[in-house]
Amino acid sequence: MEFFRIIDKQATEEQLQEKISPQSIEEFTETMLFIESVENNFIGLTLWGEFNISYDKINGGVRFALLDCPNALSWTITAGFPPEKNKIVLHCTINRTPKPLEFVEEIEEFLAEWEIGLNREF
Repeated sequence: MEFFRIIDKQATEEQLQEKISPQSIEEFTETMLFIESVENNFIGLTLWGEFNISYDKINGGVRFALLDCPNALSWTITAGFPPEKNKIVLHCTINRTPKPLEFVEEIEEFLAEWEIGLNREF
């Protein structure tokens, strides 16, 4: 399954990469917490518990992934590319379909937090 949020803010790849990092996730969400760095990843607390989380600077922005999540949840925050080249695009995927409505609602809440944070910080 995949989920999109379009944030009506302009930002560059560099701005996204400068402001969004493992150490800054608490500025964007209420339910995420940076705990510690582990090699190239980090341990973080999420709505679903504690996970080993990857963080990568990618073409257009950043990508996070819950590495030990059975649903392979990952999300990107990008700018400068479709579906909205002049806005920030928040894109989230999981590797399963369909999922219980409760889990889908939790993902929507998670994305709503990021949307609020991205609107506030940009």
